[in-house]
Amino acid sequence: MESYKEEFIRFMVESDVLKFGDFTLKSGRKSPFFMNAGAYVTGSQLKRLGEYYAHAIHDVYGDDFDVLFGPAYKGIPISVVTAVAYSELYGREIRYCSDRKELKDHGADKGGLLGSPLKDGDRVVMIEDVTTSGKSMEETVPKVRNAANVTIVGLMVSLDREERGMDSDKSALSEISERYGFPTAAIVSMSEVTEVLYNKEIDGRVLIDDEIKKAIDAYYGEYGAQRQDHI
Repeated sequence: MESYKEEFIRFMVESDVLKFGDFTLKSGRKSPFFMNAGAYVTGSQLKRLGEYYAHAIHDVYGDDFDVLFGPAYKGIPISVVTAVAYSELYGREIRYCSDRKELKDHGADKGGLLGSPLKDGDRVVMIEDVTTSGKSMEETVPKVRNAANVTIVGLMVSLDREERGMDSDKSALSEISERYGFPTAAIVSMSEVTEVLYNKEIDGRVLIDDEIKKAIDAYYGEYGAQRQDHI
């Protein structure tokens, strides 16, 4: 495992973004873990978050793209801090763009997009916090493709939950890749999280002990996806 992946897992825990316990997801599933990217709230946390995303995007997709598109709402700050990090780490001026939940009908920036307008020929990397079922892409991908004649290079999320998507036993990331025709990737997977945290102390705490590990195994016994590469 690359060192930045292990660092990112510890960073999620230290930032109180990744939690373990008993959670009800938007999908209705009962999960023993939960990730909330909204818990990144300080300047130093957001700076590091952007750097991890930039590192992963650079490793997976390289530098041949123009725009980071982050769906509202959590994707907006992630796309901004990642664009900043990309400039600082790799010397590339990447634009950011997001969608609005409501159309703006006044001012100079009317319409449904926030940030840089999308232009014909743009190469776009989609960026999200986490994808559980892949449902958010049903709205986001058409918005991007209808805005201009663009190429979607791929999608990057922070955590691959590795559970079934909406329509098959494949993971949400695999379903997205097949449905929309672009690759998908994550900074880390839940398998990697478990590998790093199981019976290991982080700031004096063991986040995944035998009991939590048993609950995680049971969860994937019910909702786990077929393992396969997304890229």
